Amino acid sequence: MKKIAALMAGLIILGFSAVSAQAADTVYELRTYTTNEGKLDDLNARFRDHTIGLFEKHGISSVGYWTPVDTPNTLIYVIKHNSRDAAAQSWKAFIEDPAWAVVAKESNANGAILAVAPESVFMNATAYSLDMLK
Repeated sequence: MKKIAALMAGLIILGFSAVSAQAADTVYELRTYTTNEGKLDDLNARFRDHTIGLFEKHGISSVGYWTPVDTPNTLIYVIKHNSRDAAAQSWKAFIEDPAWAVVAKESNANGAILAVAPESVFMNATAYSLDMLK
């Protein structure tokens, strides 16, 4: 929980985009990836060179990506979806995209990048956090 609280504070400082009244269903997704030893650079390259573009293709908006100072082999990021239903549809389309299958296979060719399955937390922005960002 400390990790999530620290990340959320960092999002505010970095200019976390506010949810407008017309986007009341908007949800944010906090995802944490833990890599196998020595694979964080491979994961960062995969996101930088491929994943972020595929996210955009499938309606997933990137908010930001971080590597924790005190937790090696970890990538934490926040993405934005129009709704929980939109998130489910976007993730399904992303996973089924043939381009993603190629990227996943190629990026794991020299050994699995991830040590465990990614963690995911869906979040709603609070009214008071939105007021701070105006």
